[in-house]
Amino acid sequence: MFYHVKELQYEAKVSRPDPEYAKKLQEVLGGQWGEISVMMQYLMQGFNVRANKKYRDLLLDIGTEEIAHVEILSTLIARLLDGTSLEALEAQENAYKTDPAVAAVLGGMNPQHAIVSGLGAMPSDSVGNRWTADYIISSGNLLADFRANLNAESQGRLQVARLYTISDDPLVKDTLSFLLARDTAHQNQWIEAINELEQQAQDVVVPTTFPREKELQAVSYDFYNTSRGNADADGPWAQGVAPDGRGQFNYVHQPVPYGDKAKLSPAPKDVYDTPPSY
Repeated sequence: MFYHVKELQYEAKVSRPDPEYAKKLQEVLGGQWGEISVMMQYLMQGFNVRANKKYRDLLLDIGTEEIAHVEILSTLIARLLDGTSLEALEAQENAYKTDPAVAAVLGGMNPQHAIVSGLGAMPSDSVGNRWTADYIISSGNLLADFRANLNAESQGRLQVARLYTISDDPLVKDTLSFLLARDTAHQNQWIEAINELEQQAQDVVVPTTFPREKELQAVSYDFYNTSRGNADADGPWAQGVAPDGRGQFNYVHQPVPYGDKAKLSPAPKDVYDTPPSY
């Protein structure tokens, strides 16, 4: 059960309205790697944890914090949209139509911020794609999920860092500096959780519990050179002991096929498929 604390986890102030930057900021709210995504991903993973209170708490604690980050960004976007009017939107559209150079240089505000949301944040990315649950991963396998979480935090922090760099508003930068720091914390926490699961399983390959004898172990550690040159031959992925400690990487300079040419029987005539070749 959740309850709402009215105070923001961190302040979301702006020096001045900036509807163009508000459009850009939508990416880290409602984009694939935005706060809505990690909020939903961690909460769904946490709700689905079976018989392990420690990992359930970890997921629900961080997932609940991400709700706070959604509120911070939503508030920041709304404040960046303060004072924007439909007349200003019309003037922007006219400027774009009369000056192609302006249209090319400036992204402009998101018209939906005025027309659809009434100067509020939206569950969408910076180009208007609506947020979708297709973005989130909740597999029930904690090692796989925690790796997905680490990737999500990495991609999210990267995007916030880029937005920080292009902002010239010190108050916006202050808010983003807090989100960057929390992404740093979460990346480190997922790394530690991943390390703990790997140590417990004494394996790094997901799923760790699948019997290895049921896979074709003769090719389990081959690296196939399927491009011109062999610049990747010296990498640790192509030589030495594999991270799971169960095999030695083998670099295959000229891989050969293990199967014959694929041949399919002709389709029935009433399917109107590709005619057979003789």
